[in-house]
Amino acid sequence: MGNREKLLDGALQCLLEKGYAATTARDIASAAGVSLAAINYHFRTTEALLDEALRRALEQWGEELERALGGAAGVADPAERFEAIWVRVIESVTRNRSLWTTQFEVVTRLGRQAEPDASWGGPQREAQAALAALFHHIDPAAEPELAQRIGGFYQALLTGVVVQHLVVPEQAMSGRELAGALFEIAARLRR
Repeated sequence: MGNREKLLDGALQCLLEKGYAATTARDIASAAGVSLAAINYHFRTTEALLDEALRRALEQWGEELERALGGAAGVADPAERFEAIWVRVIESVTRNRSLWTTQFEVVTRLGRQAEPDASWGGPQREAQAALAALFHHIDPAAEPELAQRIGGFYQALLTGVVVQHLVVPEQAMSGRELAGALFEIAARLRR
């Protein structure tokens, strides 16, 4: 493994243990077993390294989630599939709590910047497309606008579900409650 990969691994370890704001370049270099200069050489800034490590971690979480959801995708009834998927999503969020707390730290940092950080646009679109495909088998290549719209809805829902499970897990919604609420909302929208 080269220094670049060691730095990414070290950065992820520090992110998950300390969070974004508390992680220093020295922490990362020490965890990676490389010199401080290697951060500048490979990433230019500590923030760029941390951002790349977090993106990779979120990609890995997405892959883990896809594997976990394999059984739910085969459920024929859409309502049962919706509930089964959310049960597995919530289990994964609970297992990966430190990843999600770190992601919210990054969201806060990005929200305080004077200008939006365009480098997160691609990963956000990819996440939306993956969610649309997961929940409704929407092919983002064939229906990009629909995938973005439906995926964006699920991304917004996921963010709220994650917050509930991070802040007050015993009051957070379950997969069954989410499905019931969605049915109720849909009925009210039709009135």
